[in-house]
Amino acid sequence: MPSNGTVDAVSRSATHTLIKPNQDYIRLVEGLGVEGDAHLGKTVKHRSRVARDPSQPNLRQVHFIHAELHDELRLKDFDVRAGQMGENITTRGIDLLALPTGTRLHLGDTAIVEVTGLRNPCAQLDEIQAGLMAATLENGADGTLIRKAGIMSIVLAGGTVQPGDTIDVEMPEEPFRPLARV
Repeated sequence: MPSNGTVDAVSRSATHTLIKPNQDYIRLVEGLGVEGDAHLGKTVKHRSRVARDPSQPNLRQVHFIHAELHDELRLKDFDVRAGQMGENITTRGIDLLALPTGTRLHLGDTAIVEVTGLRNPCAQLDEIQAGLMAATLENGADGTLIRKAGIMSIVLAGGTVQPGDTIDVEMPEEPFRPLARV
């Protein structure tokens, strides 16, 4: 399995805040998510989803954003850094948005997550800087809406993840299922 990228930063927040402070490392817990993060759990933890149905499975245990998005946004005069858009793991060198549902990401020595879908950008991003939410949305050549605010995953195998760790991509069996928002 080839190494396809690296961990640029790791972040977590024990409370439901959009901005997650960077950490020296985070610990992924099998079936639950990021230890010490407000979204840790088998069932959904995002407040709007809890209000609709608190028994839904938590398909949003670990949030990933590609550092290349931060680079792109800075070129558009947005001041964004790792963890600021709510992600737990900031990657570099992987086209996260092109991965199919079910892709497994091997992080560091033991952690494995499975990609469940796209993060749907929310209006909270505009609290960081006006227009940020719109900057994470784009229309494709065919008119489809492209959500660029990262991907969500569940933890299959726990372990410690830290900046500099390699990320190995394990593709699912074909036919590939494109990412949809979760």
